[in-house]
Amino acid sequence: MRQTSLNFAKHSALTVGIDEAGRGPLAGPVVAAAVILPDGFEEIEGLSGLNDSKKLTERRRDALALAIREHCHVGIAVAEPHEIDRLNILHASLAAMTRAVLALPITPDHALIDGNKLPRGLPCSAEALVGGDGLEPAISAASIIAKTVRDQLMVEADARFPGYGFAGHKGYPSPTHKQALDKLGPSPIHRLSYAPVQASLQKNGFAQRFMNSA
Repeated sequence: MRQTSLNFAKHSALTVGIDEAGRGPLAGPVVAAAVILPDGFEEIEGLSGLNDSKKLTERRRDALALAIREHCHVGIAVAEPHEIDRLNILHASLAAMTRAVLALPITPDHALIDGNKLPRGLPCSAEALVGGDGLEPAISAASIIAKTVRDQLMVEADARFPGYGFAGHKGYPSPTHKQALDKLGPSPIHRLSYAPVQASLQKNGFAQRFMNSA
């Protein structure tokens, strides 16, 4: 029988998994997610097989994301390109992680973060785990939410900024993306602090065009 209500322990420590998606792309936001799994999540239909989002097919990620949203506490936050340019990608990612935890409907007791850095301003104790998205189910769930949310944002960006192919490469530096950058120059969602985007600004008068439209 499918479980449809959240079942979280009232007296044991609540642990949240935190991960992000989108550090490497040249365009679009970085998305952070925080997920608290319910007790006995292994027995809940749809939540079995949690793993690093990069090791799952798109179809499997989407199915798991639906189940995670239904059965778990989820917090989501983004750092837009202008924040990435201002803070750098590491600090923007960590800031988004903190905001994702603060967006949860309840406050966790402990956080498990994928990577080797801890965000500032968390409302609980925390530890960083290198490769945690493949080791801890709560981090795996966060990686799935972050990845699916970011992918959808880039599909929507493709409609707003045609010609760059965002729906396909999701902003990552693929040959197709770099060719579009050379031809069109940066879009409003490109990360201007990234070297390939900087290089495109110097070509064909794109830098002057950007200054005139600012």
